Amino acid sequence: MQETLRIEQLSRINLYALISRILMNEVDETLLKSIIEDENMLTFFPSFEKWSKLKELSLKDLIEKYLNVDFTNLFLMHLIPYESFYRRDDQMMETGGDNPVQALYNDFDFRVELDIARVMSADHIGVELEFMYKLCDAEFKALEDGEVGIAADIAQIQYNFLKDHLLEWAPMYLLNVKSEAGTAFYFDAAELALEFMMSDFEYLTQLKENGFKYNV
Repeated sequence: MQETLRIEQLSRINLYALISRILMNEVDETLLKSIIEDENMLTFFPSFEKWSKLKELSLKDLIEKYLNVDFTNLFLMHLIPYESFYRRDDQMMETGGDNPVQALYNDFDFRVELDIARVMSADHIGVELEFMYKLCDAEFKALEDGEVGIAADIAQIQYNFLKDHLLEWAPMYLLNVKSEAGTAFYFDAAELALEFMMSDFEYLTQLKENGFKYNV
């Protein structure tokens, strides 16, 4: 695989993994430390990097006194991070097997352990982003193995999933997160997720217009 393509694909994998993790569960000290100590990663969190609390408190206190409180407000209490809430006319969450994304997950043997992920339904924003991460990882492995046709098919699935699902509702939710965020960390996380999804869809659209042909 050409090195530029390899770097591009790994970057997509890492970013989907990061934002899905942040938006699905509370951060722990290990994750927060890895972000703070990685100069490249920290550039994605410019407001957080300058946040006074980051310099004043230990990571433990920062998480327990501020970040966990904000996570609860944004993802568990006051905002609803589920596709069905935004897309159904009655604004009811679809938690059963009839959820459209659950059927799609089943087609690709993607299993969601709701209790471990601490989500109520498969169409949670963090789970949908994790599905994109898994697809990107599968695409990368196919390219590594020289299975360009399989990689192209997976890229088509990514394009469709962004277009038909995430981009139909997640931008509105993430704008609400930015508006309601009580910490610089979750403001930046929402901004990162929003900008990355938009840029990745632009990348996939260009790939689609090129017939899903890679420069390998």
